[in-house]
Amino acid sequence: MFDPLTNAVRRDVADIRLADRVFAPHYAAPMPRRVAVEASLLGSTEQEAPILAMLRPGEIFEVLDLAGGNAWGIAVAHNLVGYVDAGALELAQ
Repeated sequence: MFDPLTNAVRRDVADIRLADRVFAPHYAAPMPRRVAVEASLLGSTEQEAPILAMLRPGEIFEVLDLAGGNAWGIAVAHNLVGYVDAGALELAQ
């Protein structure tokens, strides 16, 4: 079993880098984005979702899925997987 807090695996999609270890209907390649404004990394998209970490401007977030204004992926500096407001991200250079 994979820990969903540290491995980007959901029922519908997984990080392509895990394809040799996990089956998923879809795999996504990470899209690096830079955190533009401080943002909460959340454990889910639910209103009462736990805050896993605070992301600081300049940190890298690897986006694996975008839906409903939320980005799901990996907060690299924290080695945590979760959701962040997509509006808090900008293209990484």
